[in-house]
Amino acid sequence: MARGHILALLVLCLLCTMHSSKIEGKIDIGVNYGMQGNNLPPPREVIEMFERYNIGKIRLFEPVHEVLEALRGKKIEVFLGTRNEDIPVLASSPENAQAWFNTNVQPYLKDMNIPFITVGNEVIPGRFSESILPAIQNIQNILKANGLRDMRATTVVYPVVLGASHPPSAGVFSKASIGYMTDICKYLESENAPLVVNVYPYLAYAEDPRHVRLDYAQFTATEPVVRDGNLSYNNLFDATLDAFVWAMEKVGVNDVALIVGESGWPSAGMGNFTTPNLAATYNKNFMKHILSYRGTPKRPGDYIEGFIFAMFNENLKPAGREQHFGLFYPDKTPVYNVF
Repeated sequence: MARGHILALLVLCLLCTMHSSKIEGKIDIGVNYGMQGNNLPPPREVIEMFERYNIGKIRLFEPVHEVLEALRGKKIEVFLGTRNEDIPVLASSPENAQAWFNTNVQPYLKDMNIPFITVGNEVIPGRFSESILPAIQNIQNILKANGLRDMRATTVVYPVVLGASHPPSAGVFSKASIGYMTDICKYLESENAPLVVNVYPYLAYAEDPRHVRLDYAQFTATEPVVRDGNLSYNNLFDATLDAFVWAMEKVGVNDVALIVGESGWPSAGMGNFTTPNLAATYNKNFMKHILSYRGTPKRPGDYIEGFIFAMFNENLKPAGREQHFGLFYPDKTPVYNVF
């Protein structure tokens, strides 16, 4: 074996060791804990399920204290979100952000690992867009003031912030989003913080099945489906992430990592497009792809953290497919087997 190949193999082995030990004894994958249901098990039982299935990370959309109490002392990374309606308050003054931190973060720091505070979920473009960056800045400044230099504040966006995404090299922020996204991404880069993006190949397939191939959406294509210059894509997930990378580069941002805050496939609610088999296939392949640590064609080898949406079917969501993204029924039985 050539010396260069041996060196590359050693580096790859080192990276795999680093990633596999990131969460001791847990699968390096996350699941969103949505709570829009009136028949869900108590938080303590839910956290026991995370442990039973060795799920290494949990994403909370807001700081529900009963959930945070149940997470004390557990080896589960907690991605803690703020409510969208709290964004203007957090942006309005450092004192308000400090009060939020004192109530929702400070009491739990000794008993859990909270690597990220996600300020808002899918609010750009929208009425809270102008408040996102000052809210992130206020939270980040508080983290620094408390010596929490490994914690980062960020936000969560959806591909609607892109004005174009196909092919990936055409990725560009939309007119309604570009001002906000430029300022946010430049700030995140200055703080070595990631951008969190929600990626749903299912939606692209469901909205245009004549032009979006099922195997391209489900990670099952065996040959490239899209060629973009010298890069080839056999899944829409990678293509979407790289469209974000190109969009950031076009506004002068080259070094912001991406975390996938949500991805999934509903098991019912829209006929043949939503079956347990399709949902299982997508989520198994999503996990396999994330845990391969291969990155994307534009960023090969990059470590991408990923979260499945969601833990449970939630009956208070809009009727139809929105109620069927869960890995589990509210009685804690699997909708299909993934773990």
